Amino acid sequence: MRLVLVILSIGLLYSCDSSKKKVHVLPFIGNFDIEYKLVDGVEIADTIYPRIPFFHYTNESGKEITSTQLKGKVWVADFFFTSCQTICPIMTTNLKRLNQSTNDLKDQIQFISFSIDPERDTPASLSRYKRHYGIQSDNWTFLTGDEEKTHLLGIENFQIFAGRDEESQGGFAHSGAFTLVDKEGFVRGVYLGTDPKQVEQLEKDLRLLLKEEYGIPGSN
Repeated sequence: MRLVLVILSIGLLYSCDSSKKKVHVLPFIGNFDIEYKLVDGVEIADTIYPRIPFFHYTNESGKEITSTQLKGKVWVADFFFTSCQTICPIMTTNLKRLNQSTNDLKDQIQFISFSIDPERDTPASLSRYKRHYGIQSDNWTFLTGDEEKTHLLGIENFQIFAGRDEESQGGFAHSGAFTLVDKEGFVRGVYLGTDPKQVEQLEKDLRLLLKEEYGIPGSN
């Protein structure tokens, strides 16, 4: 609960970078730094938000995928594991629905599902998982890789908790969040993926972001 409150409070913060004229319709989320600089002899404070760092994984087809290859799109990401029988099926079902409802913008959006259990979630396991849920979208990739780095990536960058927990079913605990990342790699929203109303809000925000900040036709 405390994690959710922190995320929501951070989400109220907006960029204060006076050097950018671009209007930001959604907040920037994450642990930020304040940078001071002189502009015409006046000290100006800039809020510096973190970008998603470079990452590399293996996808459900056994191909190496890097964040560089996924650039140029807005991302919707979640963290899950295929043997999860609690919130993951709900999350995947809701994310599939969102993927389908945004099919008109599929060239602008990349869905990414990171496995937090790479020992069991091999590419073959991820491929079976996709088939089980009838996912055929070409803008949704399932990734598996280093467990520790994945957990840190979720917590430190995507604002999603993920980690081992022997008391939890399946041996892992994670928040059921979906994270919205803009084309520059900044986190712009975190939504509860098990709540249909929040998933609906994610779609509204996603379309708003594409329309107002990237001028993508049809994103209203």
